[in-house]
Amino acid sequence: MCIRDRYWLFKLLTGKEGMGYGDFKLLAALGAWLGWQMIPLVILLSSFVGAIVGITLLATKIVKRDEGIPFGPYLATAGWIALLWGPAIVDRYLGLFQF
Repeated sequence: MCIRDRYWLFKLLTGKEGMGYGDFKLLAALGAWLGWQMIPLVILLSSFVGAIVGITLLATKIVKRDEGIPFGPYLATAGWIALLWGPAIVDRYLGLFQF
């Protein structure tokens, strides 16, 4: 199931947009810039950073639960991290599984 299909499935189930088409375009641009091998790292990092910031915003009541939080800034931040330290992060992660 591709990302676009997950978008429509989420929208059908909840009636809300989970990711906009701009997020897909930014992710595609990051994949073209960094290489397809870095896309899983970018998705993981952006989800991690977005979750931390989102939980903080909800806990401090800056954002209400029913409000949307843009995902693009977290994708861009993760892309920047992957550009600077991506190969080192992937090598360290894969090194955990070598015996």
